[in-house]
Amino acid sequence: MGQKVNPIGYRLAVSREWRSRWYASRKELPVFLHADLKIRAYVKDKLKLAAVAKIVIERAWNSIRVTIFTARPGIVIGRKGTEIEKMTEEIGKMAGGKTVKIDIQEIKTPELDAQLVAENVALQIERRISFRRAMKKSIQASMDFGAQGIKLRCAGRLGGAEISRAEWYREGKIPLHTLRQPIDYGFAEANTVYGKIGIKCWLCKPEGMNEPQPVEKRERDAAAPGEPAPQP
Repeated sequence: MGQKVNPIGYRLAVSREWRSRWYASRKELPVFLHADLKIRAYVKDKLKLAAVAKIVIERAWNSIRVTIFTARPGIVIGRKGTEIEKMTEEIGKMAGGKTVKIDIQEIKTPELDAQLVAENVALQIERRISFRRAMKKSIQASMDFGAQGIKLRCAGRLGGAEISRAEWYREGKIPLHTLRQPIDYGFAEANTVYGKIGIKCWLCKPEGMNEPQPVEKRERDAAAPGEPAPQP
């Protein structure tokens, strides 16, 4: 079991949850699965600049709930909620006309999210920043925010070399076999003129780290008793 690359799959049903939460018959399973893949690809492409970490999809008999975890909720919502309305309409078409509800959860510390760290390194490599500098800078930022450990691995034609190779840096502890440890994993690709460079990130979060609350819930809690919550 020590050869598993993705620690999230290793911890499913123990300390991690599935990102698609629904039950389907044998006939409906492929339809739902491909619809989920389309929805995720659409949201990721639509919100390239919104720092989307993950997308959780839940289904009921005639409705679908899409929860977007993002570090920039303002970009997702758009001015007066216009972006949310467009996305709701498009996702409804992909889901076969079902009722769609989009929730937004803000990630307050993107430095402690492995997917966002990997995407940040990929963005810097695409901007022609040295991969070593980008990796070391991201590692230092994550450790400054309280991470117990982080490991970054870049593979491909690093620096435009003819022969592809892999380099990695690690700081702190990354106990991959300890299931109770909150290990996060992220993967991103940098599209350079030399080809694709893959970035993998393993991040050991601080223990007792709180889960982000939905933006709408925090706004309701902030509203005074007897007053309506602010509309997006």
